[in-house]
Amino acid sequence: MKILKKEYSIALLVLVFFLGIHQAISAQATPTSKPLAGVFPTGNKITNNNFTGTAYLQSLIEADSLNAISVGNVTFTPGARSKWHLHPAGQILLVTDGVGYYQERGQPKKILRKGDVVKCPPNTPHWHGASATEGFVQVAITSREKGETVWMEAVTDAEYHQ
Repeated sequence: MKILKKEYSIALLVLVFFLGIHQAISAQATPTSKPLAGVFPTGNKITNNNFTGTAYLQSLIEADSLNAISVGNVTFTPGARSKWHLHPAGQILLVTDGVGYYQERGQPKKILRKGDVVKCPPNTPHWHGASATEGFVQVAITSREKGETVWMEAVTDAEYHQ
């Protein structure tokens, strides 16, 4: 367990470092209308049925027998979102670009912007994705220590737009 906590701490420190560098560079740039420019590569289009719309995943750290934590950069095009799902050991989302949404079942939808951090509680059904008009990039840190992600039903258009 100590090794897991140490690995988790190292992963978080590395991500925070890269986010800090990105923030410093972005602050020096002249504001322009530009496509999403997350810290990490966009990755490959997600082809499973756990998302509505188009989303991309760049795996950064794969969970393995020594470290039950996976880290991935997820890019959502406008209107794209995950299905309702839960993580037995919880999840952390670091917003690196764009505007997105996060909602736990039974709670109001939250608007997320670059620099926001979300701590998804264990076993709490939720969804996340881009706003209807802007793309969204997040780094998802997920522990597999207590099991894999449990995927549920799609987020309806009514739920998404409320």
